[in-house]
Amino acid sequence: MFHKTQRLLLRPAWIEDAPAILAGIGEEAIVRNLAHAPWPYKLADAQDFARRPQDACVPHFLVHLPGEGVIGSAGFGSSDGETEIGYWIARRFWGRGFATEAARALVSLAPLLGHSRLVAGHFADNPASGKVLRKIGFRPTGRRSQRYSAGRGEAATLVEFEMPLVEHRPTEDLKQAA
Repeated sequence: MFHKTQRLLLRPAWIEDAPAILAGIGEEAIVRNLAHAPWPYKLADAQDFARRPQDACVPHFLVHLPGEGVIGSAGFGSSDGETEIGYWIARRFWGRGFATEAARALVSLAPLLGHSRLVAGHFADNPASGKVLRKIGFRPTGRRSQRYSAGRGEAATLVEFEMPLVEHRPTEDLKQAA
């Protein structure tokens, strides 16, 4: 699956992307804010990520910026039986709205994939990710939990968010457009 936004292309990872994945994610400041990426992050980890099978209901993408290449990743996952979104952007691209744009793209895809609710979270010491979630319409649940971070090698406090989605009804959309 591919998805184009105003500035980005979200696309599947290929094994040839492993060096670019490593270059983008390969620093502790990024990995420590992810649940599944180990630290230190190695080329073999990037290759494993690129080979990870896609699930049509919860796909994951590389975030590609034309003229630059792979600048991050964004995708769906499962957490406690709920559909979760997650993302990371390479440090040299921070502060330019790419995380917000990629996360917003996931929200727009979610109803098309059959999801009626999304969850997300950020580690308490990463408030920038919370700003992204709020910008795209997620609401804090008021709950905090402990979540293991492979990059940290331990659990850390996770601030939880949710977003109910309006069911996508193409026939109604067509009527409104007419």
